[in-house]
Amino acid sequence: MNDTIFSGLIELFTSFNGTFYLAAYLIGGIPFGYLLAKYIGGVNIKEAGSGNIGATNVLRVLKEKDPSLAKKLGALTLFLDAIKGALVIVIAKFMGASANTLWAIGVFAVIGHCFSPYLRFEGGKGVATGFGVLLTLMPKVTLIAFIVWLIFAKGLKISSLASLLALATLLIASYFFYPNGLPNIHSFAPLYIIAFIVVYKHIPNIIRLINKEEGKVV
Repeated sequence: MNDTIFSGLIELFTSFNGTFYLAAYLIGGIPFGYLLAKYIGGVNIKEAGSGNIGATNVLRVLKEKDPSLAKKLGALTLFLDAIKGALVIVIAKFMGASANTLWAIGVFAVIGHCFSPYLRFEGGKGVATGFGVLLTLMPKVTLIAFIVWLIFAKGLKISSLASLLALATLLIASYFFYPNGLPNIHSFAPLYIIAFIVVYKHIPNIIRLINKEEGKVV
């Protein structure tokens, strides 16, 4: 039974589509925030702040040491995490991959970021990488969600709450723009998976929000 499952996985990841899935997972798993903070900022963000490898924690932790550098590395982390979500999708689309394959690539990129093979399957919360994926596959809806995130991030200065509200907006807007399912696949399944992962990774933040203990980014 185990040999059959293992053989099936090998066959999947060595197929044409499987190569894209594996590349999306491995590239998505690159912990840019951790690498930038450690080798440029001189701080191990896994052992500081919230312990998260995303842009918010990079900004929060390095701000105590060098505010100017913190903004630069935070912005660079955000940019690179988004780009890695889009990169393999763009390449696969250029090579003629189907819409189903493109959405699967997006899911694997988010999984890679949130459960990085380079950090013992720990990782970030998937917001920036998910943004890169969704901006590539359904730009109008994603830009609406981004505007919501920007408004609440600036107004409330609570990154997690802004991200969750933007995610809720994205899900609602998706139904208005695509009532019969996501473009060319007629299903919302990939979006549900990405949303579930993002919410799951935010559970500690949600608990702190309920307890009114969530910190602000100032």
